[in-house]
Amino acid sequence: MFDVAVSDDRKPGFFNKKIPDVGSTVDIKDASYTNTIGDALLSTVWTDPEFDANQKAFYYARVIEIPTPRWTAYDQKAYGVTAPKGTALVVQDRAYTSPIWYTP
Repeated sequence: MFDVAVSDDRKPGFFNKKIPDVGSTVDIKDASYTNTIGDALLSTVWTDPEFDANQKAFYYARVIEIPTPRWTAYDQKAYGVTAPKGTALVVQDRAYTSPIWYTP
């Protein structure tokens, strides 16, 4: 797995090389968020540094979206109730492309 494009000019950590989280603008009490973090568009050109023309491979892109209120947060606000302890109120969706297959 390779990090190819990252929003907000975030860089991998010095020791663990992990990309820091983008953050969150979710307001649980109001069941809202602002779309002020991340990037609306990311584009790049990438070449596989481990490519072996003699080996089968497949490639796909994964996008991690910014956190948003989960349906449970919207229901909590709409019905004026408190969700049971341990209920997830925030979700961070992912999107995936169709794979590209390489066969030698």
